[in-house]
Amino acid sequence: MARTTPSTIAFLAFDRFQLLDITGPLQTFATASDLNGVSNYRTVVVSRRGGLVASSSGVRLDTLSFKQVARMRIDTLIVPGGPGVHDAARDSRTIAWVTHHTGTARRAGSVCTGAFLVAAAGLLDGRPVTTHWRECERLARRFPAVRLDADALFVRDGKMFTAAGVTAGIDLALALVEEDLGRSLAMRVARHLVVYARRPGGQSQYSETLRIQSADDGSFDALHQWIAANLHADLSVDALAAHAGMSARHFARVYRAKTGVTPARAVARLRLEAARRQLETAQSRVGTVAQDSGFGDADRLRRAFHRHLGVSPRAYRTGFAA
Repeated sequence: MARTTPSTIAFLAFDRFQLLDITGPLQTFATASDLNGVSNYRTVVVSRRGGLVASSSGVRLDTLSFKQVARMRIDTLIVPGGPGVHDAARDSRTIAWVTHHTGTARRAGSVCTGAFLVAAAGLLDGRPVTTHWRECERLARRFPAVRLDADALFVRDGKMFTAAGVTAGIDLALALVEEDLGRSLAMRVARHLVVYARRPGGQSQYSETLRIQSADDGSFDALHQWIAANLHADLSVDALAAHAGMSARHFARVYRAKTGVTPARAVARLRLEAARRQLETAQSRVGTVAQDSGFGDADRLRRAFHRHLGVSPRAYRTGFAA
């Protein structure tokens, strides 16, 4: 049923916030009201002093001050991430404001590295949380009381929620719209925004290969290119070491030190990456994809997809194919 009284969705802004962490969810809620023909949501952007606040991209948003919203009944509070989140998390007035409105709101949480600010307020202790995949280890080290779910696109625990990097804020907002107004409207909003209402898999579908490459200092760039061009070849440690001009033992030790993963795991991730890309862009049979990406047969490919992404190749194609 459509609500007749708008629920206020408040977004916290601070210097150098991530623009899409706010505008993605904000547009999702606005579109829900538009498509429903009822003002279900009122969205406001709030900052400590009010006025124009610059995002990390340089785009400025006009905001209300803490004082201006003091009497406002906030239904949902969303804290974005961005390069400035750590400075904001050290500001006692900002922490106090977030703590107060989290206590009075129906639900509250963060998008991307906004989890650092909410955790700094002690609001995520003992709760399952997520953040951008690149920042998961840092969050766990800084706030050991949180229960990290590094692969989740978003996590809900009671009234508290956290979402992974950037566009996962849209996934979260769609889930909140579904909770408020039903699955049918949430699906309509997703179609209107040209996004998926429920993406299969987790963050690892985007980050596994990037994690290998970003951890390396470039020493194995040529090797990774050779692996990608020879996925159905012998990619054992001995074969990789020979291609790199090292002994097998020395290669395995250096590779793991440089990339943080074993050669075998890196090969598995690169093969999975290739299979994903083929499923996204071509209509090849699953068995053909398995052969082309080096898995050999469809059963091995299915096991790899379920193990790493939590979905079958067929489900992945349905969710991500153009």
